[in-house]
Amino acid sequence: MAEPTVLVTGATGNTGSRLLPLLAARGARIRAAARRPGPAAGPYETVRFDWRDPATHAAALRGATHLYLIAPVAEAEPVSLVEPFLADAVREGVRRVVLLSSSAVSAETPGLGALHRLVQETAPEWTVLRPSWFMQNFTRDHPVAQGIRATGEIVTATGDARVGFVDAGDIAAVAARALLDERPHDTAHIITGPEAIGYGDAARIIAEVSGRAVHHVAVDTAALAGRLTDAGYPKEFAAMLAGLDENIRHGAEDRTTDTVLRVTGRAPRSFRDFAAEHRAVWAWPGLSGGS
Repeated sequence: MAEPTVLVTGATGNTGSRLLPLLAARGARIRAAARRPGPAAGPYETVRFDWRDPATHAAALRGATHLYLIAPVAEAEPVSLVEPFLADAVREGVRRVVLLSSSAVSAETPGLGALHRLVQETAPEWTVLRPSWFMQNFTRDHPVAQGIRATGEIVTATGDARVGFVDAGDIAAVAARALLDERPHDTAHIITGPEAIGYGDAARIIAEVSGRAVHHVAVDTAALAGRLTDAGYPKEFAAMLAGLDENIRHGAEDRTTDTVLRVTGRAPRSFRDFAAEHRAVWAWPGLSGGS
């Protein structure tokens, strides 16, 4: 395979920022695309990319052969934006597409799920990544992290159900292999950490490693949706997030897979190891953005 040129959308995000050095280490040419890309910080070029500004698309695609695809954020029906871009990408020479989706989304799920079918039907070579909930939700600008910062509480509608929380670095490692392996994966990968734990377990681990009092508060789905709406989330988006918690309560995310080990050759990081690395984030009242 000739040396690829990989266009990474969402290059400043959780997985995109971790993917860049992995691709560079394997000798790929890299174009890092984001709405606010900033200066290049490694052996790659940066380019402005905005899903809602087609004028930014041509420069991002020029010469690209591989694409890491992050769907438009907070877009209920992303196909209308992604379909013409993906068609342009294939016409410009992109042959391999790796889509970041979610373990909560299948090809039958309205909205984001339609992108699974679109990528599979449009790209000559494809992979769909379906990671479970990010460990970074506990350290960055997410309702879970915000709750720890404000009150030491993690408020969910999941009850005592379990989730296979996964580190974004492990997702990026799978993405790098899907993008650069000689043989295309042509499949969907469900990606989890090594164990499924409840939010109560996560709170206990964070408290143990940080010395800060943290506990889980279980509420019902309607109450969680109301809390999120009161926090400024659009009503429909708040209801969607609360609905995902309800699905978890019914066991939707109580699973682990061997994807990280099988694809990358190394075991995924445990939540305790993640927490130990980020203990300083939780130890002080001024919770930082994490990493």
